[in-house]
Amino acid sequence: MIQSAYIHIPFCHHICHYCDFNKVFFKQQPVDEYIEMLVKEMHHTVQNNKQVSLKTIFIGGGTPTALSVSQLDRLLEGIHKELLPTNDLVEFAVEANPGELTLDKLLVLKNAGVNRLSIGVQSFNDELLERIGRVHRREDVFRTLQQAEQVGFDNMSIDLMYGLPGQTVNDFNESLNIAFSLNVKHFSAYSLIVEPKTVFYNLMQKGKLSLPPQDQEAQMYELAMEQMEKHGFRQYEISNYAIPGFESNHNLTYWNNDYYYGFGAGAHGYMNGIRTSNIGPIKKYMEQIEQTGEAYNSQNIVSKEEEMEEEMFLGLRKEAGVSKSIFNKKFNVQLVDVFPEQIENLAKLGLIVNDDQSIRLTHKGKLLGNEVFQEFIGLS
Repeated sequence: MIQSAYIHIPFCHHICHYCDFNKVFFKQQPVDEYIEMLVKEMHHTVQNNKQVSLKTIFIGGGTPTALSVSQLDRLLEGIHKELLPTNDLVEFAVEANPGELTLDKLLVLKNAGVNRLSIGVQSFNDELLERIGRVHRREDVFRTLQQAEQVGFDNMSIDLMYGLPGQTVNDFNESLNIAFSLNVKHFSAYSLIVEPKTVFYNLMQKGKLSLPPQDQEAQMYELAMEQMEKHGFRQYEISNYAIPGFESNHNLTYWNNDYYYGFGAGAHGYMNGIRTSNIGPIKKYMEQIEQTGEAYNSQNIVSKEEEMEEEMFLGLRKEAGVSKSIFNKKFNVQLVDVFPEQIENLAKLGLIVNDDQSIRLTHKGKLLGNEVFQEFIGLS
């Protein structure tokens, strides 16, 4: 069963220094035509799969809120027609930039059944926001949240980042304190990863990017975990914290290794045992959709071994870890029989807990998550 749909809007009015997602500047782009092709792709894919009973829809980017009111309206109309999120239980989320969410856009989203906003704040330090290439300032965040509440949104998430150039532990602590004073039910807190083809990567190559030392970055992560718990936000995944009941069901689709549609230029999907990725360049994507209704750049059949590895390194991101009974039900084999050495070694190092119900990361394991995940890749 395909439970979720990810929809990619690759347009931005401004591109941040750390972003490596598939995106382009908004100006002179065929935005209206792109939306029509997106709707066509949804129609084609859903017809072929003969199944839409989705639990989650997520519009990401780029910047979905870069669209005008009428463009947003057309996109949401298309989603309703093709993906039919008529069930009240659907989590319908949109990624948003503070300062771009006008009252009109918020009303369009709310009226179309969007019930969750994921807001890219990153920091409440204006100087730091400028340094990382964000165009909003902290006042924009307060205004955006206030307007969203006014319109009736009560399920809002904020993204924060740590390990940023010139950021101190105190800076991050201050951002956390401001964040906790807001009416927000969910936080994502990520460390900066410098990706190729970004402004930060180019600066790093020239020796011009001054990042906090690793021990300070680890301190920021520990601070996030500690403060979140203190304020009633449960860490349910390595980088995500929620008031119980407000977890991101869409992201849980990925971590539970379940199937999802991926619509739009550069979008990834996972359907019926096949991982797909779409053509990235917008013009090429649109030409392909126009001709055939689909725009796959690649389609990889996932072998049982690969699927079991993915179950481990995605599932271990969750606080609950990988359930032994679910693993057995999915693959008809005991988890410990597939990865005996890895489990034994990681348990000895104090990085995982191995009990009757599940395998999950310890506190130490969370700090060394990537090293743990690495153990389950290409080894089974």
